[in-house]
Amino acid sequence: MPVQKLLKEKTRSVSEAVALVKSGDTVDYGFGLTQSTIFDTELASQKDRLRDVIVRGTLSTAARQVIEKDPNQAHFEYQNWHFSGYDRKKSEQGMMSYIPFNFGEGPGIYREYLKSDVLVLRTSQMDQHGYFNFGISNTFARACCDIAKKIVIEVSDAIPTCYGNQNSVHITEVDAVFQGDNAPLFELPSAPISDIDRKVADFIVPLIEDRSCLQIGIGGMPNAVCSALAHSDIKDLGIHTEMFVDGMVDLVEKGKVTGEYKQTFKGEIVYTFALGSKRMYDFIHKNEMCVSIPVDETNLPNKIAANDKVVSINNCLQIDLSGQVASESSAYRQISGTGGQLQFVRGAVASKGGKSFMCLSSRFIDKEGQPHSRIVPGLEEGTVVTTPRSDTMYVVTEYGIVNLKGKSITERALALISIAHPEDRDGLLQQARDLRIISRKYD
Repeated sequence: MPVQKLLKEKTRSVSEAVALVKSGDTVDYGFGLTQSTIFDTELASQKDRLRDVIVRGTLSTAARQVIEKDPNQAHFEYQNWHFSGYDRKKSEQGMMSYIPFNFGEGPGIYREYLKSDVLVLRTSQMDQHGYFNFGISNTFARACCDIAKKIVIEVSDAIPTCYGNQNSVHITEVDAVFQGDNAPLFELPSAPISDIDRKVADFIVPLIEDRSCLQIGIGGMPNAVCSALAHSDIKDLGIHTEMFVDGMVDLVEKGKVTGEYKQTFKGEIVYTFALGSKRMYDFIHKNEMCVSIPVDETNLPNKIAANDKVVSINNCLQIDLSGQVASESSAYRQISGTGGQLQFVRGAVASKGGKSFMCLSSRFIDKEGQPHSRIVPGLEEGTVVTTPRSDTMYVVTEYGIVNLKGKSITERALALISIAHPEDRDGLLQQARDLRIISRKYD
C-alpha cells in the first residue's frame, strides 16, 4: 500500500492517540527532544480513566504533566533514565524514580528485560519512503520500537533529519500519527566558561595530540576545552561521542575536525543524541558528516576502544582520596545519572594511546556561602560511585593534573591533595593520616 495512503489511514487526533493507553500499561516517552509534550498533556487530562500506568522518560526538557496533574501518583508512576534539572526537583519531591544503568546498555536492556505497551516519539515529518526520523535522539529508540506493542508518532517540522542507522521507524510499524504544533526545539544554553574552567582546560589541552578522537561532555569545563582546542595548533581530530554539543560545531568550523584518522566511521562525526542551540540543530540537519547511531554503538567500551587515541573528558561532583568518582548523586540525592561516563572512561583507557580526564573544581560553595572541598577523604553515606577508583586515570582541577594509574592508595591520596584547594590541603593531609589512608612514613 502506498505510504501516503497508510499515513492518511493512521492519522489521528492526539486524543485518539492517547486513547490507545490502557490501565496497567507501560508508556515510553523516549529521550530528550523526541519526547512529546502534546501527548503528555493529553494523557494527563485523561488520567481519571487510568490506573497503574508506568511512564518512562529520559532527560525531560519540559514539565511532565502526568506528574504535575497527578502528584500523589494515583494514576501514573514516572520512571527516568537520566535526570534534567526538572527531573531532579521532582525526584526530591518523591514524584519520580531513577533507573540506574550504563547508557550504552540501553538497547539491550529494552530488548532483554522490559516491556513497552505504548511508545510515543516526536519525529521529523514522514519522508517519501515512509520513514519517520528520530536521529536527534537515537539512543535506544529503535530498541523501543522493536518491543513496543503500539507506536505513536508526533510529527514536527522542527525536528532535524539526521543521517545514520537505526534512526527511524516506518509507517507500517506505526499505529497512530498526529500532527504536532511545530514548536521550536528546546535549546540548552551553553554553560558560561569561568576562569576555573579555563585553568582546567589549560592542563588538558597539552595532553591532546593530533589525530585524537574526542568524547566531550556538557558544561563549562568541556566548553572551555573545546574553545581551547579551537584556538590551538591541534589538527585532524575525530569525534566519537554520546552527546553532540555546540562546541563541536566550533571545532568543525575552525577546521580542527576531519576524522580522517579514525579507525571506525572514518571522516564522520558519530553521536547518539544532540542537545544545544538552534545553530547546532541546523548544523546536523541532513549533514553527511554527522552520523546518528544507537547508543550501544557509541558507548559500549569495545566500540569506543576500536578507535586510537580516544580522549574522554567528563565532569564529576566529588572524588575521594582513593580515586572513587561521584558524578551523579550527592548523598541520597540523585542529581543526574550514570550516563556513559564509566563506559567512556573504560573505552578511552583501552584505546591505543587513549586518555580519560575527570574534571572538577577544587571547591564548591553551599547555600550558606561556605566553601567545601570536592576532594574528600571518603564519600558521604549514600553517595553513588559512578567511576570506580580502579578505572580513574587523569584527575584535573584548577590547581593541577594527576594520573592515578599505577599509584598506591598513599600515592593517590598525596597526588589528589596536591591539586586540592591550597586552604584544604593541610586538613586533608591530617585526615588522611588519622584514617590511615596514607602510610606511617607521612606522619
